[in-house]
This record gives sequence, structure tokens and C-alpha cells, in this order.
Amino acid sequence: MRVLVVEDDEELAQTVAAGLRRAHLAVDVAFDGAGGLERALHNDYDVIVLDRDLPAVHGDDVCRELVAAGCRGRILMLTAAATTEDLVDGLGLGADDYLPKPFDFRALVARIGALARRAHPAAPPVLRRGDVALDTARRRATRGDQALSLSPKEFGVLELLLAAEGRAVSAEELLERVWDETTDPFTNAVKITVSRLRAKLGDPPVIETVARSGYRI
Repeated sequence: MRVLVVEDDEELAQTVAAGLRRAHLAVDVAFDGAGGLERALHNDYDVIVLDRDLPAVHGDDVCRELVAAGCRGRILMLTAAATTEDLVDGLGLGADDYLPKPFDFRALVARIGALARRAHPAAPPVLRRGDVALDTARRRATRGDQALSLSPKEFGVLELLLAAEGRAVSAEELLERVWDETTDPFTNAVKITVSRLRAKLGDPPVIETVARSGYRI
């Protein structure tokens, strides 16, 4: 899951981003409305955590422009004002959810997860193909009766491949969905991660390389 955090309080933004990365999410950060709008329009985010009171471009205007542009990512607005009027205004702009500051971090993660599920077609809680199974809620992966010890990136790659239901997933798509903007676009991280994942999945091999298309299970 890839998330954009748009927050002008740099310390808060970095703290939230670090916490979300510990929750195994790929996170990009912008510190004003202009930077957030540019990133949101040029990248495919599952969820955009958007502070309302932003410099350069106000959060309300960012929300309006993203909705008008048909942005697929779900918008979670943050604000220090927690009145009913603010809530109604924020949702009226097209935001999908609203969270007043200060907030409990666990609530933030739960709301992001709920919004991400709404950003995609409904998927079963446990993804399966052959004898490979992945429980997205408990973050457990198995092959047959053998538990797999996967890194967050390996887990993310396996999740995307299983969710694709046999469709080939390109290295570019894997890089965009599992990694964040701090990753070198010319890196061989996807290739290395797929190689390690193949080794952990064992024999017979289940990940196939499709020429000029990517990988599939």
C-alpha cells in the first residue's frame, strides 16, 4: 500500500511517515499543498493523508483539485479544528474521511487501512493460489503447512502477485506499489526481492518471469 502524507509540520509529518513505514506501508511526504498536489497528481496513491491548513495551496483547494481530476486515492483530511461544521465542510469537498488533531496513531493506521480497502475492488482477507496463502490482516504467509518468514517488501510483492490472479505484474508496477519515492527508479530492488521471495517459497517454483511483461504466480 502506498500513502502520501501532506503535512506542513515537518516533525509531525516525519513521525507519522516513520510510524506508517513500521506498519509496512510505502510512504511519501510533502510539506505544503503545492508539493502534495503535484505528487498526488503524478503518482498512484491508495490513500492521501491531507492536513487542511496548509501553506502554498490550502488543503481544501488540494482536495477540490484531486476530486476534480478523478484521483483514485482516498483522502483522509486532518485538522486541528474538530467542530461538526469542519467535518461537514471537509466531507463536502470530497474527502473520504476526517480525523481531528491530536489523534491516536492506531486510529490513523486503522482508518488508512479501511480507506485503502475502499480504493480497490473487494479482495478476500486471505489470498490463495495453489498451495500458497497470504493472510493480509494477520500478515502471515504460508506454503502448504510451512510458515514463510517474509520481509515487508517480500510480503508486499507476494500480495500484489496473488491479488493479480494470474495476471503478469510489471517490475514498474511492483516498484510503484511496494516502494516509495525515496527509491532509485533504476534500482534492481524488485529483481532482488523477487529472487529472495522465490527462494523462500521453495520448490516447485511458483513465480514465473513473463518476457517483457513482468512476473506472475
